Amino acid sequence: MFDIETILIQLILTVIVNLIFVAPFLWIAGRLLAGKQNAKFTDALWIVLIGSVVFYAINFVLSDVISGFAVIISYIIMLIIWLALVKHFFDCGWLKALAISIIAVIIAAIILFLIILILTLIGIGTGWLPIGNPFTNF
Repeated sequence: MFDIETILIQLILTVIVNLIFVAPFLWIAGRLLAGKQNAKFTDALWIVLIGSVVFYAINFVLSDVISGFAVIISYIIMLIIWLALVKHFFDCGWLKALAISIIAVIIAAIILFLIILILTLIGIGTGWLPIGNPFTNF
């Protein structure tokens, strides 16, 4: 049995977090590769919104039904759906959609690492890097 209220709260939180953390990086990568006339911020928001809801729904439905190798198949299907969303909204081909998605992940990783590095250098530990200034601990 499942609690619909809990499911909806989890879905809403998932969508909000993805809109905040995924959409900007996707938009930047889209502007770099698809051009600013094709990659608008609202398009990135739609991609993340639809992708998050579909991904959450598929995971919810299939979480108890499948296991093992079928999980890998479901993630491949979700990747194809994600690329189709990028392809549709950013008006590009499949390879460019893949490149935009990969570049978005790289941009996100670099920016998040820089934020963590700055927080660590000013003395706010994040748990990912040692606390303190690593450049003065020789």
